[in-house]
Amino acid sequence: MSDSRRVRLDTPRDTRRSIVRRPAYDADAFGSFAEQFARFMGTASFLMYMTLFVIVWMLWNTLAPRDLRFDEFPFIFLTLMLSLQASYAAPLILLAQNRQEQRDKVIAEQDRQANARAHADMEFLAREVASLRMSVGEVATRDFLRSELRGLLQDIEELSQPDVADQQAPPDQVSRPHQ
Repeated sequence: MSDSRRVRLDTPRDTRRSIVRRPAYDADAFGSFAEQFARFMGTASFLMYMTLFVIVWMLWNTLAPRDLRFDEFPFIFLTLMLSLQASYAAPLILLAQNRQEQRDKVIAEQDRQANARAHADMEFLAREVASLRMSVGEVATRDFLRSELRGLLQDIEELSQPDVADQQAPPDQVSRPHQ
């Protein structure tokens, strides 16, 4: 065997070409059909149609003239038809459930992300509220400012009022501070 023909494990093989082409189908369209079918099978209308179909089948094959009957009493052909319908219905229902499960997973992941964002936002807002509370604790309130201004006003009024003793004493005997 020459080096150029040696099979290597790290090199992919050439793909084989099939002689028979597989039918191509749109998976989403088929899945949508399966969901619609499964939804219809879960309705009272479907049960009524199925019941009517079975009753007509049984009445025809019981009451019709013998030469027009196509299924005799044990109704084997009816059983075959119902089995065939069930064999197609079960995978279609499972396909619809799988698609719904995939949608539910996507929705659950989106909900989880939204919850994580909301949790982060709540934590941020809680920190902001705490910092605002701390800042407000350091800010002078309206009542504090009013009390301070009243105190200053009283001080100004006291300083602007002449002393009572100064008004009664003669002007030359006004008390003066010691120097």
